[in-house]
Amino acid sequence: MDNGLYKRFYDKIGRLNGWDFSKLKVITEGAAWDFYAEVVSRCKPSDLLLDIGTGGGEKLLQIADAALLAVGIDHSEPMVETAKTNRERLGKRHVRFMRMDAGRLEFPAFFFDVVCARHCGFHAGEAARVLTRDGVFLTQQVSEGDKRNIKQAFGRGQYDAAEPGTLLKQNEAALREAGFADIQSFVYDAAVYYESVEDLMFLLTHTPIVPGFGDNPNDLDILRAFVEQNQTERGIRTNEERFMIIARK
Repeated sequence: MDNGLYKRFYDKIGRLNGWDFSKLKVITEGAAWDFYAEVVSRCKPSDLLLDIGTGGGEKLLQIADAALLAVGIDHSEPMVETAKTNRERLGKRHVRFMRMDAGRLEFPAFFFDVVCARHCGFHAGEAARVLTRDGVFLTQQVSEGDKRNIKQAFGRGQYDAAEPGTLLKQNEAALREAGFADIQSFVYDAAVYYESVEDLMFLLTHTPIVPGFGDNPNDLDILRAFVEQNQTERGIRTNEERFMIIARK
């Protein structure tokens, strides 16, 4: 998906849904960590926390009480508006949401104690600049092998042209170049079971896993065949492949 098309897609999802998939009925087996639990474990009550690519703010609002101030940024105005609505509904007065480009953070140097970015692009140099000298940066990203059988069924998919491990290596290299010296990386490939075809359709409609899902007249037929082939007692089986990097300057 090219950048312009992805931006329009992302803005549309921001208006419709935020980035909230909590209503999906799904079982995950083999996930090695919970990303935002990892973020919380590195926050102190006096810390300032930045969430890059916050989407509708759903995850940040869940963990905001771990920090003195939590700030979420996103490049999409509809996402930020959804995040602000969610904040008002929950009454989280120590949380701020702003429209901002991750490549040009409008904060002073050494401002945040913890910076995180989940399933979104980030600029390693900017993350390093706004972190305190003993601050920590955490990111979780979707790996090339995510939803492997779905992408094979449709003959197209997110990152399908990249060699396994490429994205992790690129992220590690960018962080080293930005001055991070202590870099740890982790990978998991978990089994995932979606309860119904409706859950799976929601996922494919609201993410770029299969670019342009529904635009091809054969997509629904492909989906039906996929469900028949991958239906189990636990649900419709696919996989979730993720990597996480934790870095300090």
